[in-house]
Amino acid sequence: MARVRITQVRSTIDRPQTQKNAIKSLGLGKINRSIELEYNNAIAGVIRKVQHLVKVEEI
Repeated sequence: MARVRITQVRSTIDRPQTQKNAIKSLGLGKINRSIELEYNNAIAGVIRKVQHLVKVEEI
């Protein structure tokens, strides 16, 4: 599987709790924080839930 870099670009203030939980489950929580993960179906679902808060780029 491919690796992706996920960067939080927007705040979770005034967002539903499910979106806040999704950001936390990715290991993010502050703007401009990045992580690298293996891309799979589970990660794709979480990214889809918060796609408006994060930037995803393939490594």
